[in-house]
Amino acid sequence: MPDTPIKDDRADRLAAALRENLRRRKAQARETSASPPVPPPHKD
Repeated sequence: MPDTPIKDDRADRLAAALRENLRRRKAQARETSASPPVPPPHKD
C-alpha cells in the first residue's frame, strides 16, 4: 500500500485551521476583555 500524502495534507489543513481559529479567538478575547470568551458550540 503506497504512502499517499493525502493524510499529511489533511493534517496540515487541520493544523492551519486550528491555528487560525485560535488567533481569531485571541483577537476576539482582546476586543471584549470585559467578558470571558465563549467557546464555539462543538459539533462531532
